Amino acid sequence: MEFQIEIKNKIIFIVAFLFLAGSNIFAQQQDLMEVTGSRGVYSTVNGEMMQEVFAPVVITQGNVRITCDHAIRYISRNVAELIGNVVATQDTLTITTSHGYYYGDERKAESNSGVELNDKKVVLTADSGNYYFNEEKAVFRSNVKLVDTSSTLTSNQLVYYKNTGKAIATGNVKIVESKDIIQADSLIHFRDSRITYADSRVRISNSANNSIIYGGHLEDYPAKFYTLITKNPLFIQIDSSYIQRIDTEKVSGSLDTSLVLQLDTLVIRSLRMEAYRDTINIFKAEDSVRIVRGAFASRNDYTEYFRNKGEIVTVKQGENAKLPIIWYDNSQLTGDSVLIFLKENKIKLLDVNGDAFILSQDEKYKDRFNQISGSRVKIHFGDDGIEETDVYGGVHSIYYLFEDNEPNGLTKSSSESAKILFENKKVSAVKLYGTPTSEYYPEKEVAGEELSFTLPGFFIRKNRPAKKELLGSTFNFGKAAAMKKKTAFNSPGIR
Repeated sequence: MEFQIEIKNKIIFIVAFLFLAGSNIFAQQQDLMEVTGSRGVYSTVNGEMMQEVFAPVVITQGNVRITCDHAIRYISRNVAELIGNVVATQDTLTITTSHGYYYGDERKAESNSGVELNDKKVVLTADSGNYYFNEEKAVFRSNVKLVDTSSTLTSNQLVYYKNTGKAIATGNVKIVESKDIIQADSLIHFRDSRITYADSRVRISNSANNSIIYGGHLEDYPAKFYTLITKNPLFIQIDSSYIQRIDTEKVSGSLDTSLVLQLDTLVIRSLRMEAYRDTINIFKAEDSVRIVRGAFASRNDYTEYFRNKGEIVTVKQGENAKLPIIWYDNSQLTGDSVLIFLKENKIKLLDVNGDAFILSQDEKYKDRFNQISGSRVKIHFGDDGIEETDVYGGVHSIYYLFEDNEPNGLTKSSSESAKILFENKKVSAVKLYGTPTSEYYPEKEVAGEELSFTLPGFFIRKNRPAKKELLGSTFNFGKAAAMKKKTAFNSPGIR
């Protein structure tokens, strides 16, 4: 009885061994490439057996199929060199090249002779690349270009995951989509959602509004029409308008005029920027915001720019936060919030609301500052600068007087509201409303004592941002402006 049991166990062991061995052999056979062609020649070089196969060559391994004109198969390494009109397919994927290698153990194709990948969703080309069929992952290098239905991406190197549509690009990365161009040192892009993350030397430009944004990090969410830029971002928008210039006066008395291009650039730098590109088209800058546009400049903690409406809003953030500061020509303004209205790329109205204060330095007499304070100030602009200022709520003012361009003392006034009129950038009239009071100080009491005539809140801020300071070495403004000017003057009908 014991002898029969022992024999039976041995038989079971042998059957199991044979089954496992057969399975392993079957698996090895599955891993091996099947190579067919019109003719095959076997040879041995340095102890390695090779098979040379001639057209039409067909190599299959699982769901991978490769055709080419000529192949050399290294049998022990399970590797094939592919020569001439190489086409590799897997389901909807097609890879083409003129010369490459296929590694059967790794299920990997490799080429350094120019390669194209087409998966019916994107077309990916490069000077060289690898494709891993099991992972459905491509690693392409040198002159990489990925094209789909809505964008084109170029870079030095790119890793593309076919299943997820995720692309990781590095080195001189550029993605063009509609009117937006994103450039960076590295970038992650998702084909289906269009979401993009970019890092290091980021640049996003929009041809529709002539804007460029620089920064260290970018996140773009097209479905939400939202873009976030951080790490010292810089916003630049180049605007142009035409002014009529008088050239010569004809004998008849009529004037000969021509249109002259005038460039005006908006520059904003902050620690964080956001752009909403839907119907509202809002641009936001937060934290240490600095703005320069022609004679206009600002420092504040928060700015919103409504590009479609031509409005810029700066707002004090919190009760203990610093007031927004606005400079225009030789004037300085502060208030809880400042609303700037633009028309045809020019400032038409400044609306300063809450704890408003304006001081203006005289161009000739630098120690003389016209001052006005109130709860709200509206400044109206014409083509030649400030035309009218309206002040509301607890108005206090100090204005220096001149007679025949010579100083003639000052007037210190208070009222419920006031209207100040300007001519040639100088005060021409001051109108006070609502129980006004006024004091006149003759020139002999004012000369040399100008800084003793100040209103509460008077403070000269000397940290006015300059365009050169904001731009730094980031942007060659002169070159860009020259290019825009050249393009404009090449337009028909413009002198």
